[in-house]
Amino acid sequence: MAEPTFRTLEIVADLYVWATGTRISYSGEENIPERGGAVVAINHTSYVDFLPAALAVHRRHRRLRFMIKAEMQQVKVVNFLIQRTKTIPVDREAGAGAYAVAVQRLREGELVGVYPEATISRSFELKEFKTGAARMAVQAGVPIVPLIVWGAQRTWTKDHPRNLANKEPIVVRVGTPLPATEDISATDAALRESMTTLLHEVQAHYPHAAGAWWVPHRLGGGAPTLAEAAQMEADEAAARAAARSPRQAG
Repeated sequence: MAEPTFRTLEIVADLYVWATGTRISYSGEENIPERGGAVVAINHTSYVDFLPAALAVHRRHRRLRFMIKAEMQQVKVVNFLIQRTKTIPVDREAGAGAYAVAVQRLREGELVGVYPEATISRSFELKEFKTGAARMAVQAGVPIVPLIVWGAQRTWTKDHPRNLANKEPIVVRVGTPLPATEDISATDAALRESMTTLLHEVQAHYPHAAGAWWVPHRLGGGAPTLAEAAQMEADEAAARAAARSPRQAG
C-alpha cells in the first residue's frame, strides 16, 4: 500500500468529505475481493461518482485503478496523477492499447474501475452497456463486481450547475461478484441485470422529491426519459460532427 501519491489523494478525499459534510453510506463492501483482480463496474450519473466508488474500495484496504479519457493527460496536474496512480488513459480512437493495459493490471491482481455505459446518463437510468467490462474480465480470468452510486448527480452532472458543497446523501451499494464466462453477451446481460436490481433497491430507500431534476422520469422526476436522453446525445454528436467538417475541409 505504499504509493505516496495515491495515499495523499485518499487523505484529501477523506478530508473533502468531512469538510463539506458530504453524507456517504455504504453497503455490500464485503463483496469487494480482499485480494486478486476484479473488474469493478460502476454506473455513471455524475462527474464525481468515481469518488464514492473509490472510497468504498478503500474501506476494503484496496485501490481502484480507473480508466480515463486520454485527453485528460493534457492537463498537467491530472497527467501527474495519472502517471503515479496506475490510472489507465483511454484513446477513444485507438482503445486497444488501454484495453491491453487494463487486462494486464487485472492479471497482476488489481481492481480496475469501468463505466459500462461509457458516458454519463442524463436520464439517471442505466444506458446500453459497452462490452468492454465483460471482455476484459473474461480475458483476464477475473470476476466482475457491480457497484452502484446514487445521489452523486446532485453534486455535479451534465446540464446542471455543480454543487461541490452538496450535503445531500450519496449511497454506494456493492453487489455479489459475477463470474465472467466465454459467452460475452450472457456475461454482459447478467451484469446489467445485477446493476439494475441494485440501482432499484437503492432508489427504493432513497427520498426522491416529485418533479426534481435529479430524479428519473420513472420515479416521477424531471429527468429526461432514456429515449429523450438518447436523442439529446445524438443531437450533440451531430453538432460536433458538423463543427468538425468545416475545419477538415479547410
